[in-house]
Order: sequence, then structure tokens, then C-alpha cells
Amino acid sequence: MDEPFSAVDLLTRDTLNDELLRIWQATGKTILLVTHSVEEAVYLADRVMVMTARPGKLKSIHEVNLARPRGEETKLDPAYHSLVARLRRDLRTPGETRDGKPQ
Repeated sequence: MDEPFSAVDLLTRDTLNDELLRIWQATGKTILLVTHSVEEAVYLADRVMVMTARPGKLKSIHEVNLARPRGEETKLDPAYHSLVARLRRDLRTPGETRDGKPQ
């Protein structure tokens, strides 16, 4: 899914994110979601993969070890905020890709 909720307002996006989690829990299917929202990635994912700028290469992988099921209380969890901050730093920091090549 490539930014499926980017064209909707924040409240609708939150509702759709919760619905996506409900569908995932009911089906157990793997979902690959592309988003520019760090908060959305952390809320929805078990694993967040950060890409480099063009050409896009895998820069890093972050495990999301937040309790499930997730809901509004998840967004109040200090671990949620810590991971969001770490991902933002990772996005701003040049470095090497996972294959050892500089960005």
C-alpha cells in the first residue's frame, strides 16, 4: 500500500489506521505500507524500514516493540515517542546503507 491515507484529514486517517489494524488482526496477512509519516509507521508497524534518498536503498531497520492491540493509549507511551524521535534522527542523519555504502 503506497500512502493509502495521504489524501484524507487527520481524524479520518486515524480511523482508517485503526480499521487497517483490525483487518490485519482478523486476517493475519502481511501488509507492506509506504508512508512519509513517522508517527503512522510506528503506530501501525512491527518493523520500520528507512530508505535513503535517490537512489532509494535500505538504510536501516527498526523493530517496533509496542504492545498490541494498539490504540490511542499507544500514542501516549514513552516508548512510542522515543522510537518516533529515533526514526526522525535516522532520517536526518547521513550515513551508510545496510550494504555499507555511503549515502
